[in-house]
Parts: sequence; structure tokens; C-alpha cells
Amino acid sequence: MRENWKKHHSENIKNLTPIQHHVTQENGTEPPFQNEFWDNKEEGIYVDIVSGKPLFSSLDKFDSGCGWPSFTKPIKHQEVLEKLDTSHGMRRIEVRSSSADSHLGHVFDDGPRDKGGLRYCINSAALKFIPTEKLNEEGYGEYLRLFK
Repeated sequence: MRENWKKHHSENIKNLTPIQHHVTQENGTEPPFQNEFWDNKEEGIYVDIVSGKPLFSSLDKFDSGCGWPSFTKPIKHQEVLEKLDTSHGMRRIEVRSSSADSHLGHVFDDGPRDKGGLRYCINSAALKFIPTEKLNEEGYGEYLRLFK
């Protein structure tokens, strides 16, 4: 599946910055506290930098203190895939976008208990942020309902 998608959307992948490519295509990780969205407090949605599919909302974002954007849940669970990752001598659950198969980050069970207990720890380089006031203009108008 990944190879077919890559051939069909190779232009999107060609336009990635080196850190976006490293994170999304090579399962990389950006440095904590030195990335675009770890402390972003604007209202809006975060979409997959490769496919443009909506992934997370600022309404579900919280400061976990880890240095990466953290969310309690995805906007639509079908847009994210979770799979076992045993790299680097650890057992973690990797999060990938289902449409583009981009590596996004990992999900942990140490999130806010009152919001389900999950922490989706996501690389900023895998995301594009769409502020609420630009949702219509960018083609994401249906997500305005989240912020009403």
C-alpha cells in the first residue's frame, strides 16, 4: 500500500523539508522543545503534512511537559493507525497516518485520566496547523463545528 501511495503522491513527498521527510518517511523524531507546535496555543486543527487529512484538534491538545505536541485523541480514529514499535530496545505504540502512512509519533497511556488517559505524542514536522479563522479558506470548513 505504501509504495502505491508514494507513487501517486510523490509530489507531496518531494516538497517536504529535510526534517519533515526524516520524521514522516524515515520514522524519525525531531528534538523536544525545538519544534514548531510543542507550545502552540492557537485554536485550529492539525493535519497530516503529506496527505492533508485532519488528525488532531487544538481542543484535545494539552501541555504534557514532554516537548512535543500532545493530544488526548485524534479527530477521527480511522485517520490514525497504531502499531507495535520495538525499535531502540523499547516497546511502544507507534502512530501513523492511515492515508499517507506517515510516521507521526507514539501514543502512551499517561495522558489526562479525565480525558481517557491517552497521550498522543506527535512530531510537529508531521503536522500542518490550520488556524480556526482559515479553516474555510483552506478547505476544512466542516471542522468549524468543533469550535462552536
